[in-house]
Amino acid sequence: MVNSTEQQTLEDVLADLPKNWGRWGDDDEIGCLNFQTPETVMRGVSEVRSGKVFTLGVPIGSPGGDPVWPGRSGAMRLMTQDRSHYIAGKKQAMPGGLEYADDYITAFLQGSSQYDALGHTWYGDQIYNGFDAGTTTGGMEKCGVDKLAKKGVVGRGVLIDIARHRGKASLEKGETFSHEDLEAAAEAQGTTIEQHDNLLIRTGWLKIFYDEGPDAFYSGQFVEPGLTFSPELVRWFHEKEIVSLSTDTIANEVTMDSNTGIALPLHAALMRNLGVLFSEILWFDELAVDCAGDGRWSFLYAGAPINVVGGTGAPVNPIAVK
Repeated sequence: MVNSTEQQTLEDVLADLPKNWGRWGDDDEIGCLNFQTPETVMRGVSEVRSGKVFTLGVPIGSPGGDPVWPGRSGAMRLMTQDRSHYIAGKKQAMPGGLEYADDYITAFLQGSSQYDALGHTWYGDQIYNGFDAGTTTGGMEKCGVDKLAKKGVVGRGVLIDIARHRGKASLEKGETFSHEDLEAAAEAQGTTIEQHDNLLIRTGWLKIFYDEGPDAFYSGQFVEPGLTFSPELVRWFHEKEIVSLSTDTIANEVTMDSNTGIALPLHAALMRNLGVLFSEILWFDELAVDCAGDGRWSFLYAGAPINVVGGTGAPVNPIAVK
């Protein structure tokens, strides 16, 4: 671990690494989603063989709570009317006898399976594509999640089960892996990570929350397992032109980089600088079991965040079709 008196900054470690700013014009707000074309969509469609559908979103408002980033709270749902209101005489049936239930929810937009907006994180005073970080004030004037929602994310998806590759039900707290580990796992699975893919990575981390409960999940220092920063990894993502990165963790990367002491450097290197879409808190277990069973780890991936105008992120329930 870097000594606190020698703390490096994101400017230090990312200075000579690639950016996609201006690649699709000065007004671009969707980053690597520009790699999605009718041809890449049809490449995803061509992966469908059996018609089996897997939904990848976690439950929202579960009785046991929702896995969220520390400091955020899980969703709260309130019934505004239901059958009891009619029984108590507080509501009257509509003409003809129709009755209905209604409810509403309050939640962090990134408090469930979700996509980040490209303007969600930054360093210095600029978000993705060089827009002023001040454009985030009061809502995402630039690079909001609504820009991603309007296009949707559709194409070839590939699942890399790094936990299975290491012979574990789930990775351990702070356990890291690199792009080289992803390639090795892909080779062991008999699949490939291709240009313009939507990359899904299973660590098994969320199993701890659902199997052992929130106390076990959040105990001690909260350091998730995940991808770890290196210049080579950033260049790998740049060369592969990965459209989106999805994991079954809350932050898509190891929480604290042990080499630099920097928190969440890949949010800066991949999202802010390259425009890679981040989707987090996904559930891959049933999909992984099926992929291991038939040996096919690629599929049609489709997902779109809720169209929240100016949102920093929004819920999504993606699907994988095999």
